[in-house]
Amino acid sequence: MAAVALKSCRKGLSHILRDGAVATLSPKALGGVRQKSSVQYATRPELPKLAYRRVKGKSPGVVFLPGYGSNMNGQKAEALEEFCRSLGHSYLRFDYTGHGLSEGVFTDGTIGTWKKDVLFVLDELTEGPQIMVGSSMGGWLMLLAAIARPEKTAALVGISTAADHIVTAFKSMSLEVRKEIEEKGVLTVPTKHSEEGTYTFTIGFLNEAENHCVLQSPIPITCPVRLIHGLKDDDVPWHISMQVAERVLSPDVDVILRRHGQHRMAEKDDIRLMVYTIDDLIDKLTTLV
Repeated sequence: MAAVALKSCRKGLSHILRDGAVATLSPKALGGVRQKSSVQYATRPELPKLAYRRVKGKSPGVVFLPGYGSNMNGQKAEALEEFCRSLGHSYLRFDYTGHGLSEGVFTDGTIGTWKKDVLFVLDELTEGPQIMVGSSMGGWLMLLAAIARPEKTAALVGISTAADHIVTAFKSMSLEVRKEIEEKGVLTVPTKHSEEGTYTFTIGFLNEAENHCVLQSPIPITCPVRLIHGLKDDDVPWHISMQVAERVLSPDVDVILRRHGQHRMAEKDDIRLMVYTIDDLIDKLTTLV
């Protein structure tokens, strides 16, 4: 009976989302008040403090993993908090070391550094299995965390998943270009998502990142996986999501390609699709229970 009632509630919520003109939930859906979690800080021995926002609630919870250089206050992260709060499910969003409000130096960070951040918040700030939602680099970290913490992973939702991307991009360059980059010590990549118009990766960062690549062999993840990617993503090719889908061992994998979708997937319809996808996963997971 409880599962049926919960499903009914979510269908009502989906109706609100479909009929509304916005991708996120309206204040009306939250009882007329748009609430927002407060920033808290997690202290770790000999490591930088991590800033996070948390909403307590039912299981499965949802954890949002932002992209490279991004933070927990983006449109997708905000929309998910409102959505989870309306359903009464727990939600956590946070800033990696050197990102946003967290301590640490951004340029000192590595894939390994940020993987440790994700494992810490899963271990210390959440209860029970979580639906991890990873955006861009967050999609790569999501996969690494799911491999390391299968018992904490209920399902995965990748948005423009960038698994292995910077390493693959570097290795796809000609030997001559790679040697030039190695001599300079840095790889500069053009992007529309930074004030400088570029991202700069040191050779040390690239070498460390190679230790965390996942696409060379089967990925030992067996939970439900949903991968959303835009065909007009100029930063991370959509075929990376296809590669992830081919390599994960889970029998329950869907890839959703948006014809006009760009990298950030932050348009209203993009966010609406993300929310629908998570809504369906919660329905699936709670019905099974």
